[in-house]
Amino acid sequence: MRDFVSARVRAIPPSGIRKFFDIAQTMEDVISLGVGEPDFVTPWCVCEASIYSIEQGSTAYTSNKGTPQLRGAISRYLDTRFGTCYDPDEEVIVTCGVSEAADIAIRAVTDPGDEVLVAEPSYVSYTPCVSLAGGVPVTVPCRAEDEFRLTADALMERITPRTKVLVANFPNNPTGGVMPEADWRAIADILVDHDLLLISDEVYAELTYDGDHFSPAKIPELRDRTITLNGFSKAFAMTGWRIGYLCAPPALAAAALKIHQYVALCAPVMGQVAAYEALRNGEAEKDAMVQEYRLRRNLFVDGLNKLGLACHLPKGAFYAFPSIESTGMTDTEFAESLLYEQHVAVVPGSVLGPSGAGHVRCAYAVSRDNLKKALSRMGVFLESAK
Repeated sequence: MRDFVSARVRAIPPSGIRKFFDIAQTMEDVISLGVGEPDFVTPWCVCEASIYSIEQGSTAYTSNKGTPQLRGAISRYLDTRFGTCYDPDEEVIVTCGVSEAADIAIRAVTDPGDEVLVAEPSYVSYTPCVSLAGGVPVTVPCRAEDEFRLTADALMERITPRTKVLVANFPNNPTGGVMPEADWRAIADILVDHDLLLISDEVYAELTYDGDHFSPAKIPELRDRTITLNGFSKAFAMTGWRIGYLCAPPALAAAALKIHQYVALCAPVMGQVAAYEALRNGEAEKDAMVQEYRLRRNLFVDGLNKLGLACHLPKGAFYAFPSIESTGMTDTEFAESLLYEQHVAVVPGSVLGPSGAGHVRCAYAVSRDNLKKALSRMGVFLESAK
């Protein structure tokens, strides 16, 4: 039956993140730093609002775009929080998580043969989505010596006459790198000069620890050539609710909506009610979670460096991305051996892009006690590997 499977699908490798997670699931006493999911429960006010809506019979389809209440709340939130203005009626689409938003954004603007630049290391779905759309993914390296920021020089080296779009995720999964305003303005000049679009995945925007997140759509020259993606999974501990959103100029939003209405129809109404409540009353609990992530980051990154695994201090998201080159192992060898010998699950950096080779991704979205245990086990592992 393999011959019936699309050649594009056959060419796509399975997720390297899920591989290690699935192995860990078969083992006992594993500390998993592999999956980027908050260990917090969704704030109760959010859950209660959704439960009440179900009790009142709110179980039907919504508009393809999402409920007017949620779209209006998203518009106000982005304006107040990040200074980006979107018309809730024409420029906002509620999606089934940010993963769907990324997929429909890429498909809406990609024709066969178009080159789509992907700033990497990156989340595993971007390049497969480009391939499924018939585009050609081209990675743009973000390097440790630049604190994993996207530089203008690195971007220029990858642009060709076939380049159409740049996909970027900052704060970044897996590195925790962020892009301050000055960096984005340098990138903006290049995008304008070469008439390129930007798809900006900002799902970790609220998890910015040093200063405020800067959204590139705030730059006037980028406003009408940017598709902004965001959602509720990370900031509000709502991964399972599957609610994200896409914001774009009307023509691009309308194109994405065409795909969304055929593949998803609409996001779950229960999740939309929950997301609306999160924006109305979830800020205090969100801020408390972010503060806890900050404490975990400081503890864990300090511990990694003391073990001899050089790690920059991530300024966003909830991932540490230490170098393991000092061990003499590849990142895959390191991750596999650490999992089997000490029951600590991490992700090889190479599955997240060529620039990730020689690193591992460690999600510090687990308790401080478990982070301490993980560091202790990693210390034992490193001693035995000498």
